This record gives sequence, C-alpha cells and structure tokens, in this order.
Amino acid sequence: MRYYIISGEASGDLHGSNLIKELKKIDSNAKFRAWGGNLMQKEGAEIIKHYKDLAFMGFAEVIKNLSTIKKNMSFCVNDVKNYNPDVLILVDYPGFNLRIAKKLYGSGIKIFYYISPTIWAWHKSRIKTIRKYIDKMFVILPFEKDFYKHLSYNVDYVGNPVKDAVCEYLETKKDYTLKNFINDNNLSNNKKIAILPGSRNQEIEKILPIMLSVVKNYTDFEFIIAAAPNYTEKYFYKNFNIPYNVKILNNKTYDILNFSDFALVASGTATLETALFNTPQIVCYKTSNISYYIAKSLVNIKYISLVNLIMDNNVITELIQNDFTNKKLSNELNKLIFDKKYLNNIFENYKILNKKIGEKGTSKRLAKLITDYLNNNKHN
Repeated sequence: MRYYIISGEASGDLHGSNLIKELKKIDSNAKFRAWGGNLMQKEGAEIIKHYKDLAFMGFAEVIKNLSTIKKNMSFCVNDVKNYNPDVLILVDYPGFNLRIAKKLYGSGIKIFYYISPTIWAWHKSRIKTIRKYIDKMFVILPFEKDFYKHLSYNVDYVGNPVKDAVCEYLETKKDYTLKNFINDNNLSNNKKIAILPGSRNQEIEKILPIMLSVVKNYTDFEFIIAAAPNYTEKYFYKNFNIPYNVKILNNKTYDILNFSDFALVASGTATLETALFNTPQIVCYKTSNISYYIAKSLVNIKYISLVNLIMDNNVITELIQNDFTNKKLSNELNKLIFDKKYLNNIFENYKILNKKIGEKGTSKRLAKLITDYLNNNKHN
C-alpha cells in the first residue's frame, strides 16, 4: 500500500518513524511519502518537506509567514493528490493538518489522524471538522476515548508512545546502575533531585530561577538540570546563578529521571515521563501575566499536568503562575522528602496511572489497526 504521512514537528517525526517501522513489518509492499524529518527518512520515507521548514511558533510569526504557510498548504494538497495514496495519515500538528483534511475531503483518499488535537482543553469546535473530514482518529490519552464518545464520535485508543519510550530505555539500560550514572557524570553520592525547566527560552527564563531559589535549603541533595539537546552548560551558567550543588547534564533526561529521588518539572510531556519512571514530582509553570490570563480564558481544564489529567485527580502538586513561589515550592518539596504518607499516595497513584495507559506497543497496535481498516475497506 501507499502511505502519505504529514508531521510538522520533531515529536511527529519520532512517532511517524516508529509507525513506519511497524507498518513495514505488516505490509511488505509499503511505500511512504512524507512531511517529516531525519527519523522518518531513515525508515525509508521519501521526505518532501522537512519539519524544520514548517515550525512557525507564536501568533506574530504565523502572521509574518502567512504566505509561506498558504504555499505549503497548496503544494501539500497537490502533492497528496498526485501521489494518490491508499491513506493519508496526519500526525498531531492540528493547525495545518485539519485544514489539509478539509481540502482533501471528497478526493477518494482515506484520512486517518494519529494523536488527537487537544479539543478537550480548547478549540472544542474542532469536533465538527473531525467528524466530517477524518475517517479514523487514533488517540494516546485514555480519557480521550470517553471524551469523543460523549461527542458521538468513535476513536481508537492505541496506548501512549511515552510508555514505549520509557520501557525501551529501561530494557536497553537494565544493566546501567546508579554507580555507573554517578561515575559517568562526575556526580556525588548524595540523593538527587531532577530539575526539568522546559525546552524553550521563554519558559526556562521564567521557571528555572524559582526552581533554583530553593536549592540552598537542601545542601544534602544534589540537583541535576536536565538540559534539552539544544541547550549547553554554557547557556545555563551565562544566564542563571547556578549554586554549587547543581549539575547540568545535556540530553540525558531519562538517565536523570531514572536515578533521581524527586523531580521539579515544567508542565508538559515530561510530567508523564517522570511518573512512568516512578519519580515523585512537583509540577511548576509560569509565563507572562498576559499570556497566562489569555490562556486561562481559552483553556477549559482542571489540571495542567498529564498525570492529573489522566487520573482526573490532584495526584501531584501543580504550582502555577502566582502559586509558583519560593515558599510554596519549598513547602511542597518538604512534603515529598519528609511526609511518607503523602509520598506513598503518589506511588499508589502512579501504579494506577500505569495500568490506565496500558501495555507498551503503541506503534504496533496502531499499524495493525490502520492496515486492518484499509484491508476491510478494500473487501467491502
């Protein structure tokens, strides 16, 4: 079969590459044309546009590049039609992908969507577009299945790729010990607290100083900043006052989470990764007041961390905006360190979370469902 895949970000490239790998195992004649990156290309996809040429972040940048975005959209529609695949698989990237689905509706090409737009948080009106233009939706958060069911639209829950990534890490590094980690990175033998301040300049500059402000109170601990791949040690020392008991490790987030006793985590996928490593955490988030109040008026959710959203409960503490202060962060960290009952409650909820997410094998299940739907369609 012929597959056309569109992803517009690094995460989509990763998820798309894992899907291609599994589709090739089922469909020996599979051919792939894609918008993606190096990982998808490595799996054999012909990359038509690289995601690095598509990443326009923020309202101003989108307006500035509107003509480029329109040209990309027009080119994409024509390219898909000319390739005439058995299925178009849209991976996340909703601002672009939902418009592409709308433009290709009625062309005779099946349109599947992997990783749902977060319409449960905002843009709920997108359900009309999804119902009308998406033939199959595959979701990665357990609660999304019921959410869509209440909107009279059936979706398939395939598991979560974060679970796969964590399991793969743990299997690959099963012989890698705390001693190895300490020796390899010139660390102390003190207990460790991970600091995950985010992956963008704006959030790091707002969040990290408050995280670092509590460090002086915990001299018996070693704090480790998990630096995203694009941030060097030099960047942190140049822009922040780094205390002596703080280490900075680049591109070693899973090692850090695996061997840390506690974690301070900026909101995002990292909160789920931290939970799957069974590391007790405090979720921290701060942005500009204007951005915060705009977001608050648009977004309709009780929690910001994936852990609490999936559990529909306040399992881990979220310190957001004005609540994210030195004093409150210290109080919550003390609870993690000294309150055994509170700590055990987190561990018990992490077990339930793990069960809710299900077994590893997200891409494998997804590939099977995609090929089953396509084959059944051919026979009908």
